[in-house]
Amino acid sequence: MQFWPRKKSSRPYPRIRNQHRDTPGLAGFAGYKVGMTHVMLTDNKPTSMTKGEEVFCPVTVIECPPIKIASIRFYKNTTNGLALSHEILNKLDKELGRKISLPKKETLAALDKLSASDFSDIRINVYTQPSTAGVGKKKPELFELSLGGSLEDKMSYAKDHLAKEITVTEVLKEGQQLDTFAVTKGKGLQGPIKRFGVTRRGHKSEKGVRRVGNLGAWTGNRSWTVARAGQMGFHNRMERNKLLLKISSDPAEINAKGGYLRYGNVKTTFILVKGSVQGPAKRLIRFIASKRPDHRIPDAAPSIDFISLDSKQGR
Repeated sequence: MQFWPRKKSSRPYPRIRNQHRDTPGLAGFAGYKVGMTHVMLTDNKPTSMTKGEEVFCPVTVIECPPIKIASIRFYKNTTNGLALSHEILNKLDKELGRKISLPKKETLAALDKLSASDFSDIRINVYTQPSTAGVGKKKPELFELSLGGSLEDKMSYAKDHLAKEITVTEVLKEGQQLDTFAVTKGKGLQGPIKRFGVTRRGHKSEKGVRRVGNLGAWTGNRSWTVARAGQMGFHNRMERNKLLLKISSDPAEINAKGGYLRYGNVKTTFILVKGSVQGPAKRLIRFIASKRPDHRIPDAAPSIDFISLDSKQGR
């Protein structure tokens, strides 16, 4: 049921339904998926059979250019839950005009007249800067992020960062576990065999082989419990407890010979995440601190002894 309905995402970057952070600061960050490589690291997991040994580990490279605040949003409690009460727009870059219609009037002067105690929650709208990264596009993504701490902490954080760029090092740290959110790779319309893994019918079946067989009195039923053809991929999905191995602002440490397939070279700050992450190259990946971290994994990041920079061109 957690994967139902299997419908296409309304946009190519994900939404997060529940963001929370106890300490002051941003609840999450975002970056563009570059590709995968492998590293050799010293295993520091206490219960591992290879503790203290050098082990092979596949990693995903995510480029994280700084983000900027587009607006501060003030919410109040209503009978139908939180509702947007006020929105104060920041001085916006022309690049954001590729995404939305830029307002003609500034509303920053009204910010000093608002008191944090008059509202139930304060959040910020942020936008990315893909033109500074190697993703090869100019149109930014715009999405909402929650803030941690008290209402006064949220207000002060938003005011302090209005004219600043927010970097990934201010939000995340090495050794942290992340929940990643992304829209998966789209595969279009697929039949029940590829979509659900049902068994292929016998070759003498009357009305098709690659389909669900006779269901008796339920034949023709369109229940969600019956495997049917439909959309596969391009779904909004979350993966829990991805280990953040490294944060670096030196692209030379990660750029492979000839660049990464369907991406190119990293130009700004990047992170290395253990294992794979959903979505194709160039897709925006959003992440927050893990809500249900695996306590068997130590907080300190393992030391990386080697990062493969071999060509990914298959030659």
